[in-house]
Amino acid sequence: MAEGSELIKEYIHSPERQQQLYRRSLTIVIIAQLFGGAGLAAGVTVGALLAQDMLGTDSLAGVPSALLTLGAASSALLVGRLSGRLGRRVGLTAGFLAGGIGAIGVVFAAIADNLPLLFASMLIYGAGTSTNLQARYAGTDLAQPKQRARAVSLAMVFTTFGAVAGPNLVGVMGRFATSVGTPALAGPFMLAAVAFIMAGLVIWAFLRPDPYIVSKAIAEAHQANPSKTAVDAEIMAPAVRNRGIIIGTTVMVLTQMVMVAIMTMTPVHMKHHGHGLGAVGVVIGIHVAAMFLPSLVTGVLVDKVGRTFMSYASGITLLLAGLLAAWAPADSMVWLIVALALLGLGWNFGLISGTAQIIDATSPATRAKTQGTVDVLVSLAGASGGALSGMVVANSSFAFLSLAGGFLSLLLIPVMIWLRRDRSIDQNEKRLAQ
Repeated sequence: MAEGSELIKEYIHSPERQQQLYRRSLTIVIIAQLFGGAGLAAGVTVGALLAQDMLGTDSLAGVPSALLTLGAASSALLVGRLSGRLGRRVGLTAGFLAGGIGAIGVVFAAIADNLPLLFASMLIYGAGTSTNLQARYAGTDLAQPKQRARAVSLAMVFTTFGAVAGPNLVGVMGRFATSVGTPALAGPFMLAAVAFIMAGLVIWAFLRPDPYIVSKAIAEAHQANPSKTAVDAEIMAPAVRNRGIIIGTTVMVLTQMVMVAIMTMTPVHMKHHGHGLGAVGVVIGIHVAAMFLPSLVTGVLVDKVGRTFMSYASGITLLLAGLLAAWAPADSMVWLIVALALLGLGWNFGLISGTAQIIDATSPATRAKTQGTVDVLVSLAGASGGALSGMVVANSSFAFLSLAGGFLSLLLIPVMIWLRRDRSIDQNEKRLAQ
């Protein structure tokens, strides 16, 4: 309780002040997400195309996406550890600023046509993308159980505005980059650099008192005075808590792997069939919108109908996305848009339901560290999907990749049934919904 100890004490026994700080912290996170969303969109939209141009082959076009998600994995662990020790403010600021530095490195790599610099910069750039996702946790630190999924969803909804603007500014930023003597594909990374740095500055300047530090202080006060209402994760049996963490992690890992694999190779697939950079921006922009824009409704559904139901919905939606992406005519923008929108929606269902499960199953003392570790696994899953996607397409087809991803996502259903065979997990979920 180092940060403003006296100020933090004012929140410990005042539910009203806790709710005020919850709403204020969520607002700051939302503002940072507006910038962060624009930053993460650059790598998603043109990372594979930039690598394809520099490498001259499709087989390694998924490498930047893999490096991005590998960088996201390592930074997720560091941001989680920093947040656990020093608070969300320090951890998130460091992650966003690192992402901005990585984006600047990508621009210089494109100018110099330097592959080692490109790969190193994409690793560092990954810190911004993982931090943008980890920021969703900061809005839940002081949320009541019935507010958690909605808090995550609000942060993600506002990520949409930046995330959709980013891909649709590909053409504009490309022309700007060309006008200053820089390769067109470096343009979106210029936008990413500014966006990530602005997100970090917003968190550093305004996320105080730190909601995570306050939530830990509240938990410590409850432990010291057992007559107070216990934190919900602390009244769960350890076995139930651990299984809850495994369930949430499994949902997010599978959905991330499938989404990244198909999304990574879509721009390359479109380019091979005559679609221009503007068309790629539209398809990826709608995909990113579907990843984040439905979040407000998804959050309400996760809190109302349950984490389990929405996890099943995630697997089925991703299956439909894979089938459509595989069977849609390659020259049809409409079918590609529908397929990529369903891909984003399935990911959205999985991320919010999985995140809520992780928060339910952790106590404030260990929450940030656990969340960072889980996001490492999620990022590694994305790295695997991104790295393998190019190889799969090079040796078979985009249709095969899409079908494989769709059927892999369907594994969510039997895995969830097996993991949830302990009825105490369902009882805890019902208790949180009351």
